[in-house]
Amino acid sequence: MPPKKRNSVAAQNKALKPGAERASPDKKESPDLSAKKDKDAEFVTLCKSLQVTDVVCDRAWSLWKTVQESMDGVSDSQKRLWGACLFVTVTDLDVPCFTLSQVLKAVSLNLKQFMALVRKLDVNLDTINTKVDSVMTRLEKKYDVTLALYQRFEKTCKRIFALVADDKEREIMRSCWTMFLLAKGRVLQMEDDLVISFQLLLCTLELFIKRCPPDLLQPLYKSAIGKVQSQPTRTSRRNQSKAKSRPPEPEVEVQLLETLCKENECNAEEVKNVYQTSFSAFLDSLDLSRSSDFPPASDIDQQYEEHYLKSRDIDGRLFFDGDETVLLPKVEVSQVERTPKKHPPDDDAVLIPPQTPIRAAMTSIQQLRGDLISSGDQPSTTLNTYFKNCTVDPTQNMLTRLETLEQLFSQRFGQAVGPRCLILGKQRFALGVRLYYKIMEAMLKSEEKRLSVQNFSKLLNDATFHTSLLACALEVVMATYGGLDLLLLLLRKLLSRGHTHFPDSPLFELLKQEHEGGAVEQVETPASFSQPLQHNHTAADLYLSPVRPGHRVLPPESPAPANSQASTQAPNQPANQTPRQPKSNSLSLFYKKLYRLAYTRLEKLCTYLLSSHPELEPIIWTLFQHTLQHEYELMRDRHLDQLMMSAMYAICKVKSVDLRFKTIVTEYKNMPNTNQETFKHVLITEAHYDSIIVFYNQVFMQRLKTNILQYASPRPPTLSPIPQIPRSPYKFPNSPLRVPGSNNVYISPLKNPRMSPGIMTPRSRMLVSIGESFGRSSRFREINQMVNSSERSFKRTLDLSSAPKPLKRLRFDVDGQDEADGSKSGRDSTLIQKLAEMSSTRSRMQEQKLKEDAEARKE
Repeated sequence: MPPKKRNSVAAQNKALKPGAERASPDKKESPDLSAKKDKDAEFVTLCKSLQVTDVVCDRAWSLWKTVQESMDGVSDSQKRLWGACLFVTVTDLDVPCFTLSQVLKAVSLNLKQFMALVRKLDVNLDTINTKVDSVMTRLEKKYDVTLALYQRFEKTCKRIFALVADDKEREIMRSCWTMFLLAKGRVLQMEDDLVISFQLLLCTLELFIKRCPPDLLQPLYKSAIGKVQSQPTRTSRRNQSKAKSRPPEPEVEVQLLETLCKENECNAEEVKNVYQTSFSAFLDSLDLSRSSDFPPASDIDQQYEEHYLKSRDIDGRLFFDGDETVLLPKVEVSQVERTPKKHPPDDDAVLIPPQTPIRAAMTSIQQLRGDLISSGDQPSTTLNTYFKNCTVDPTQNMLTRLETLEQLFSQRFGQAVGPRCLILGKQRFALGVRLYYKIMEAMLKSEEKRLSVQNFSKLLNDATFHTSLLACALEVVMATYGGLDLLLLLLRKLLSRGHTHFPDSPLFELLKQEHEGGAVEQVETPASFSQPLQHNHTAADLYLSPVRPGHRVLPPESPAPANSQASTQAPNQPANQTPRQPKSNSLSLFYKKLYRLAYTRLEKLCTYLLSSHPELEPIIWTLFQHTLQHEYELMRDRHLDQLMMSAMYAICKVKSVDLRFKTIVTEYKNMPNTNQETFKHVLITEAHYDSIIVFYNQVFMQRLKTNILQYASPRPPTLSPIPQIPRSPYKFPNSPLRVPGSNNVYISPLKNPRMSPGIMTPRSRMLVSIGESFGRSSRFREINQMVNSSERSFKRTLDLSSAPKPLKRLRFDVDGQDEADGSKSGRDSTLIQKLAEMSSTRSRMQEQKLKEDAEARKE
C-alpha cells in the first residue's frame, strides 16, 4: 500500500558525516577532476568551468545517475541536466562554488527554463528536498520582482532623461540601476519585497536626478531640478562649519521625491520614510550624503560585484545588458504586460494603461488608503459609544493589547525585512488597526440592526475575537503590499501567543470537548450536508460557543452559583449524571464551511485526475470526510489539501487504480491557491517536516489503515452525502439569462471559442463576444444606449439595412402564456410570484426557529 520511495539525493545527503557536508569557502579543494574515469568527460569539463569541489562533482554525478534511471525519457540535453544536478547539489550542501547566473550561462538557459528543468528532476518528490525547493522559490520570486522593477525603471528613465549623442544618459542609467541593486541588497533582507524595493528605486533615481546636468533631463525634471538649485545656499561664516558637517536639507530631497512619486502613482509619505530610515543610512555607509557629484561608477560596480558573488544568485546588472539568461521567453513577454491595441486616429477611445505588477501594487495601495482615509488611529465616536454600553468597558484592555502587538509586529517586521525598516512595520500595523476599527464598527452596527441590542460586552471583552479580527485586517494590508510570505511569520507569533505552533488554537479545544466530553450529538451530522448554509446566532455566540445562551455549563471545580435555578443540570436530569454539552454553534458553522471547501477542492482535483473513474469521487469524499470528523487531530498544523491528496491516493491504491503521488501533485499544482510547500513541507512529528509521501506512509496510513482497508471489502462503509455547493446561476449554459435589473440584456456562455458574434443567434439584438476584437468605439456608445433604453424600439444597430425581427426566445409568465410575439409580460403575476416566494421563505424560517427553540427547551 505505501508508495515506493526510490533512492534520492536527500537520502544520500543524510548519510554524510557532518564534517563532510560543508566545504570551507577559504580552503579550496583542487582535485584532478579529469582523472575521474567513471564520469563523462564533458561533465568533468563543466565541473571545472564552474570550479566545483570534488565532493560536489561526485555527489552531482550520483544524482545524475539516479535521475537517469528514474526518468522515463531524457529529452533535454545532458549538459543542461548536468547543470541542474550541480545546482541542486551545491544548494543542498551550501558550498560556495558558483552563482546562479554563472550556471545559466554555462548551460545556455534563461532562469525560467532552468527552474522548470530542475523541478523536472523531482520524479518521485524526494529528489529535491525542502531546503532546495525553498531556495528555488525564493530565487524565482526575486527574479520576478527584479524583472518588474527593471521594466518600470526603463519606462521611468525615458520620462526623466533626454537622449544625447554620446549616450551619456545610458551611462548614468547603468550607474543608477547598479546602485539601486546594491542598496536593495544591503538594506533589505527580503529582496523580493516589491513595494519597498520600488520605493528604494525612486530614492535612487532622486539621487541621480539631483546630480544630473540639466541638459540631460526632460522638461518636467529640468524644472524640478531648477527649483532645487534655486534654493538659497549661502551661509554666514558663523554657520559655515556647521553647514559642512550636515547633509543637504531634507526639503530639497522632498521636492524631487514628490515629483517622482506623483509620476509613478506612489505614496510620497511612504517613500520619504524609506529615504530617511533606510536610504540615507545606505548613503552614509558609502560616504555619499555630503557629495554633490555622481557616485564613482567603478566603485559602485565593484561593491555590487562583491555582494552578488556572496549571495550566489542572480546578477541584476544582466537585466540592463539585455542578457538572454534573464530575458523571458517570447511567449511570456506578451503576458507580462498586455497593452491595449490602439484605435484609429479618428477614434476617441480612451486607452487603458497596461496592468504591470508595480502598477497593480500601487493601485491596490491607493485603494486601501482611500478606503481608510476617513478612519482614524483611535476608535471612532460610534465605537466608543458601543464600548461604553458594555457591562465591562473593553477599551483599556483593547488599547493595551494593540500596543503590545504593535511592538511585536514591528520588531518581527524589522527582523524579516531589514533592521532599519521598523518604522515601515509600524506604518503597516497602523493601517491594519484602522481597518480593524472600521470592520469592527460595521460588524457591531450590523449586529445591532439584526438583534436590536447595544450591549456587546461578551464579544468585545473576548481577546480571541480581537486578535482574530486584527489578524484578518493585517492580512488584507500585507496582501495589498505583497507581503503574504512575511505575514505568515508575523501571524504565527501573533496568534500563537508565545507558543510554537497553532496546537494552541481554540478550535481544537472545542473539538476535544465535543468528542471527549460526552456529547451525544455529532459535531455535524452527515444528513445536514445537503442543507443550506444558514445560522440564527450572534457573532458573540460563535466566539463563546460551545455553550448556547441560557445554557451555562460550569466546570467541575467551579463553585455553585447563588441562584439554584442556574445550576448546570437540566430539570429532569438525575443528580449523578454528567451534564450533556450542548452542540456548538461555532463548530457546526465551521464544519459546514469546511466540508463545502473540502469537497469543492476534491471535486476539481478529481476532474483533473479521475475523469475515467467517476465512481471513485464519492468514495474518496467519504474517507476524506471521515478523516476531518473523526481524525480531526490530523488537521493540526497541516493543510487541508494534504489530507485530500492522501485520501485520493489511499482509495486509488485499494481500488487498484494506477495513480502515483507524483501525478497527483503535478495536477494539484494546476489548481488555484496552491503552493509547493503544501506537498514538500508536511508535518510528520513535532518540529519535523518531510514530503507528503512520508506523511502518508508514517502518519495518514497508520492512523486510518483499518478504515482504508474497509473500502476493499465486500461491505464497504456507507457513502457520505455530498455537501450542497451554492452555484452561480450564470454557470448553467442551458439558455440565455437576463441580467438583473435590465429588460433587454441577456448573457450566455460562449460554448465554442472559435464562434464569432456574426454567426450567433438571436440576431434581433446586438451581440457582444467578450475577448474578441470589437472595432470602433461607437459600438460601446450603442451598447450604453441600448442598456439605458427602457423601450423595445431599439433594434439591431450593427446592420441598419436589415428589418427588425420578433424575438425568437420564448418566455413564459405565471399563467403559462407565451411571449413569442415580443409583447409585454404581466408584471402583476410576477409580483404575486415574488410575494409567494417571500412568504414561503419566511414560513420556513419561522418553522426552523420553532424547532430549534423546542430542542433547546428539551435539552
